[in-house]
Amino acid sequence: MPMETLLSIDDNLYRLVNSQLSNGFFDLILIPFRHKLFWIPLYMYLVTYVYVNYKKQAWLVFLGIIITILISDTISSKIIKKNVKRTRPCHVEQLDPVQRVPCSNGYSFTSSHATNHFAIGSFFFLLLSFTGYKWLFMLWAGIISFAQVYVGVHYPIDVICGAVLGILIGHFSFWVYNRTNERIYKSEKIIA
Repeated sequence: MPMETLLSIDDNLYRLVNSQLSNGFFDLILIPFRHKLFWIPLYMYLVTYVYVNYKKQAWLVFLGIIITILISDTISSKIIKKNVKRTRPCHVEQLDPVQRVPCSNGYSFTSSHATNHFAIGSFFFLLLSFTGYKWLFMLWAGIISFAQVYVGVHYPIDVICGAVLGILIGHFSFWVYNRTNERIYKSEKIIA
């Protein structure tokens, strides 16, 4: 597919999500969903869950999460964005964007929200693969990513590529965590 066609599809999907899907319910839900402070109760629950259930290995889980965030944010924000330099859609007048939050002057591709949340979501998806709730982590990351397009700060391709990158990083980080856990604690690795 030629790049022009792909970008045209991206523009049209952006208009669909950002403008045509506008409604009060999405405004009420999606604008706060993308803010990190909104998720403090979830983060506190996860910290408590890991601390209580992983006991002496909890530090290794926390280290895995910290490394996952550092890798995903560095690759998305510091490497890809600064080299691709794609203008955010909220700065493109031809798109007639509905701007629901302040528009950053930073670059658009890849979405760091999508990359970071899918990386963390994938790590927890694999860590808690034995539960029926594991899919909620991917849903959580997906809603936050969709919200980035809805509020007007990212194109769909930004969040799709960010999601793919985040999933790869989350799987890699979990693999490193699993191997380290196996070596230090002689535990069986978690099979996901």
